[in-house]
Amino acid sequence: MKLFSKTLSALLFTISLTTGGTLMAQDSTLAQAQANKQILADFGAQVFGKKDLSHLSTYMQEGYIQHNPLVPQGAAGFKTFFADWFKAVPDWNYTLTKIVAEGDTVWAYGAYSGTQKGDWLGIPATNKSYRIHAVDIFRIENGKLAEHWDVLDTYGLFKQLGVIQ
Repeated sequence: MKLFSKTLSALLFTISLTTGGTLMAQDSTLAQAQANKQILADFGAQVFGKKDLSHLSTYMQEGYIQHNPLVPQGAAGFKTFFADWFKAVPDWNYTLTKIVAEGDTVWAYGAYSGTQKGDWLGIPATNKSYRIHAVDIFRIENGKLAEHWDVLDTYGLFKQLGVIQ
């Protein structure tokens, strides 16, 4: 009976350690995902809300990798692209609808909108308004944005601007 009791105690102890470790790992993963979401939310508020590109080094790796062929590489490329977009579209706006994180990746779904008042992407000013939806995907490394992919409605953008029929 003592052997059974000791075996049962050892088994219960092992289960509690294993389960506790799993729960702690899950808590850590959830905490990291939440921290990554906050990094992206803070970045979005600064850059897209305030249109302030002066603090990119706070949020972005210098060697930031861009997978959108319209946007040059690195933090400097990002800054140039968005400064041009903000200038061409003075009422530029981004509306965040949803933000999701898993591991080192954060997805943001929202809409870009505004009225093209200046030349942009080689397109002369159209004075037309647009609203397009996009999914932006970021990889976070060491607390900063390291890499970006996007899926956006460029057909809808060019159609709304009158570039295509």
